[in-house]
Amino acid sequence: MTNIPVTTWSLEQTDPSDLLPAIAPDGDVRIARSEVPSPEFSRYLYASVGGDILWIDRLHWTFAQWQEHLDRPGVETWVVYDRGTPAGYVELEPQDDGVVEIVYFGLIPAFRGRRLGGHLLSYGAARAWDLADRWPGRAPTKRVWLHTCSLDGVHAMDNYQRRGFKLFDTQVEEVTQAPTPGPWPGAYRA
Repeated sequence: MTNIPVTTWSLEQTDPSDLLPAIAPDGDVRIARSEVPSPEFSRYLYASVGGDILWIDRLHWTFAQWQEHLDRPGVETWVVYDRGTPAGYVELEPQDDGVVEIVYFGLIPAFRGRRLGGHLLSYGAARAWDLADRWPGRAPTKRVWLHTCSLDGVHAMDNYQRRGFKLFDTQVEEVTQAPTPGPWPGAYRA
């Protein structure tokens, strides 16, 4: 295996007015919160969205680890549906002092390029800003942040910046190049 340089960019919004919403796509598109913590569904979303862009950190998690993570107060999964089919998701994770991280965000490859990503990111960021409204006792959100890297989709950084996220940190590190996990050969349509 060889090492490759990977650039990671961290971006943030520091006020709800920073959010620049995308225009909602036409058609039967809706976004709903997955209110019942489901390790099976969350792992499906994670593997399906990240399979071609090297999301591997959680693939080894056990059912119990997924359940423990999803049961944490304030962790939310918002799913975009295209004509009733899950097309992608955004995962929010509250941190200390009114900070909310958009930990994961993306679309299943077959749904990319349909204007769903900007809409989902807009919706997810808005839900990060109003997270405390759904979780009594949580501090109001003061900052929403996320990171993306050079392994992510080619439109990721542009989408984040078009939604009002501002760059605050850049890091480059060498990582061992690994094959993408899937989901399985031939699954992606051109």
